[in-house]
Amino acid sequence: MTNFSELGLSAKLSDRIANEGYEKPTPIQEKAIPLVLEGRDLMGLAQTGTGKTAAFGLPLIDMLLRGGHKPAPTTVRALILAPTRELVNQIAENLKLFARKTPLKVTLVVGGASINRQSFQLQRGTDILVATPGRLLDLIDRRAVRLDTVEHLVLDEADQMLDLGFIHDLKKIASLVPDQRQTLLFSATMPKSISDLASRFLSSPARVEVTPPGKTADRVDQYVHFVAGKAEKTEVLKTALSEHPDGRAIVFLRTKHGAEKLMKFLDSRGFATASIHGNKSQGQRERALKAFREGDVNVLVATDVAARGIDVPGVTHVYNYDLPEVPDAYVHRIGRTARAGKAGIAVAFCAPDEARLLRDIQKLTGVEIAVASGEPHAGADRPVQQKRRGGGGNGRGPRKPSRFAGERNNGERSHSERSHGERNNGERGNGGEHHAAGRRNENRSERPRKPGQGQKRRFSGNGRQARHSA
Repeated sequence: MTNFSELGLSAKLSDRIANEGYEKPTPIQEKAIPLVLEGRDLMGLAQTGTGKTAAFGLPLIDMLLRGGHKPAPTTVRALILAPTRELVNQIAENLKLFARKTPLKVTLVVGGASINRQSFQLQRGTDILVATPGRLLDLIDRRAVRLDTVEHLVLDEADQMLDLGFIHDLKKIASLVPDQRQTLLFSATMPKSISDLASRFLSSPARVEVTPPGKTADRVDQYVHFVAGKAEKTEVLKTALSEHPDGRAIVFLRTKHGAEKLMKFLDSRGFATASIHGNKSQGQRERALKAFREGDVNVLVATDVAARGIDVPGVTHVYNYDLPEVPDAYVHRIGRTARAGKAGIAVAFCAPDEARLLRDIQKLTGVEIAVASGEPHAGADRPVQQKRRGGGGNGRGPRKPSRFAGERNNGERSHSERSHGERNNGERGNGGEHHAAGRRNENRSERPRKPGQGQKRRFSGNGRQARHSA
């Protein structure tokens, strides 16, 4: 197959996406699109960054256009569920691009945005609804939307939805959609829980697989620094960022508090830095991502909320300031670099209490991560000393970083875990990570800065300094 029209898509749709630069399908698209067009249920196993959105989005749009009818008020024709606000936003953005100049309506609903506005948008019905499970159930409770006319159901990043505790929400949503429907499930990993979910939701599904579970991106150079603790992590990171002023880096941490603290430290040292995590409002998260995409900041400090689905071109380095507790998360984090055929660098920092986590990552990926500095801690299998491509380095290896996984359970909170007393501007479900009872409201926004506060230097490649607003 060499073009999309040969996969069975209509000539009009193929021509439209060709004008947007989509000419040759990726392996997951080549395998999945014909099966989806046949009406088959599908279980797809592929890494992030392989083109999964187009793999299900293009055939859905094609089938909905052929169907011809408009949705009735408050109804949905195709429902796509994803675990985080950022992934929902990205999926919806791509689908709107694919469906441009067609009568199809694409709507997204996530926590952190006005639920009243979302209710209004759903009044006339929508062809494609992209949603996080918790906010969708909030809207169903308000009778703003109903799912009894759904023809196509898509579960994207299904393994992360299970990790975030959405299983009960997914079961409830599945009970509200018709039994006669097409269901597509996509996942980057295939633990037993995903197989069980597939057997519950899918009927005689076709299976497509383009990458083995746990496989890291081919063009990512991976390195690890063995450090004594957080203080040394911070110093190594600061050195690495200084040596790559033209780079675009994502730094992953495990907790929201740690991410915000590190962002403020880097900002105070003159790095153009922004942060994204569950304590940020939706508007703050969107502004941080926009600034990172447009180059206004070149360091994004994040928790696992950004580990999947965030497609920012040109990310050169991924730093795993904290190693993830779940090895699969490492694969998703380093997948933020080396996208679209480009090379990338992933750097991990391993403290003594993280030796087991590093061992589990290497066992999952089958890759012995090269040592950039330090001596392996007890309990960590010693990585091989690989020859570095491109040479150079000061012993600390900031040119060849490795990555880690970040904050656990940092997506939308499940509907069942929200407290009925939780409020945020009069609405429920504005959350980020899961929290134990008694923790303070995670959705409280940061206090706005005074005019002129937070003006820092931004280092450019030629040594000149530009002003920017942090």
